[in-house]
Amino acid sequence: MVFMRSVSDLDTPSVTILIDRVQANIDRIQGMVAGAGFANRPHIKTHKIPQIARMQIAAGAVGITCQKLSEAEAFIDAGVADDILITFNIVGEKKLERLMALSARIKRLAVVADSETVLRGISAAAVRHDRVVPFLVECDTGFGRNGVQSPAAAVALAQLSTSLPGVRFEGVMTYPVGTPAAKIFLVETLALFAAAGIEVPIVSGGGSPALTSLADFPMLTEHRAGTYVYNDVMMMASGVAGWDDCALQVRATVVSRPSPDRAIIDAGSKVLTREQYYVKDFGRVVEYPDAVVANLSEEHGMIDLSRSATKPEVGDVVSIIPNHCCVVSNMVDRVYVVRGDQVIDIYPVAARGAVW
Repeated sequence: MVFMRSVSDLDTPSVTILIDRVQANIDRIQGMVAGAGFANRPHIKTHKIPQIARMQIAAGAVGITCQKLSEAEAFIDAGVADDILITFNIVGEKKLERLMALSARIKRLAVVADSETVLRGISAAAVRHDRVVPFLVECDTGFGRNGVQSPAAAVALAQLSTSLPGVRFEGVMTYPVGTPAAKIFLVETLALFAAAGIEVPIVSGGGSPALTSLADFPMLTEHRAGTYVYNDVMMMASGVAGWDDCALQVRATVVSRPSPDRAIIDAGSKVLTREQYYVKDFGRVVEYPDAVVANLSEEHGMIDLSRSATKPEVGDVVSIIPNHCCVVSNMVDRVYVVRGDQVIDIYPVAARGAVW
C-alpha cells in the first residue's frame, strides 16, 4: 500500500479500478476455466499492468498472453511470468531480433504463425541465435482476421515446420471460440491432424464472451480471455458479467448543463474512446442508470438526461463504465486503485502504448 486518500480528492477525468471486484473477477474466471479442465492464460492487453498479472498468476494462471512484442517486453522486464504466448504474427528483421532477445530471457516464449512466410522468418532468426521457438498455428474460425483459412492449411503448416530448424510445433489457436463455426473448424482440424499422425499438445481458444460456452469446446486445452478482469458494457451485453462485476470506472466532472436534458462531462474520446462494437452509446453512468452517454468529442462527453428522473448538476462527479475497458487502459499512464471510498494505490500502466 503506497498511500491512502479519499476518492473524492481525485481530479478528473481519472481511471479507477475497484480492486475487490478485480480480485473477485480473477477468482471467478480462474475457477470457471479450471473447472472446465483448461489451463487459464489471461490476455494482459486489457489491463497492461504487472501487478494485476501477478494477481492472475497467483490465482492459478499458467502464464500470460500478450498481443505485441512490446507488451511482452514490459512484462518480462517486470519479472511477472516465465511462460508467455504472443498472439500476433511477428514479421520483419527488427521484430524477429527482438523476439530472439526476449526468448533468451524466460523459460518459454511461444508465438503464432499463419503462413509459410511468417514461419520461415521465425526459423531463420532462431537459427541465427541458436534457439528453438515454440509456435501455434493460428486458425481463422470466422472472425476474419489473421489465421489459416482451412483445417488442411493448418496441417500443412505444421508439416512444413518439421523441415525447418529452430521452430517447434506445439498446437493450434484461434480467436474467438464460442460459435458453431469455430467448433466445426476445430473438430475438423484435429481430425486431420490425427489422420496425419501429428500430435497437437495445445488447443488454445480465446475471448471473454466465450467463457459462457466453455462446455461446448471440450477439445480446448487452454483459454485466453482478457476483458473479464475489469468487465465493461460489452461484457454485460454478452451475459458474462453484471454491473457489479465492472471494476474499471472513469470518474468525470459535469462541467456544463447547457439544457435541462443534457450534461457535459470532462471525459471525451481521449479517455472513453469511441468503440461500440455491438452496444449502443458510449458508456453507462453508474449514478444515473437511465442517462445515456450519447456522444463524445475529444474532450467532451455528452450525456442525454431526457429519460433520467434525477439529474446531475455542474460540479457533480459521475462514474462511467466504458463500452470497452481494454482501450481505456491504453489511454492513461496510471490507474487509481480503490477500495471502498479510499484510493489505496496507484498502478502505472506499464505497457501503455506498447503496440509495436
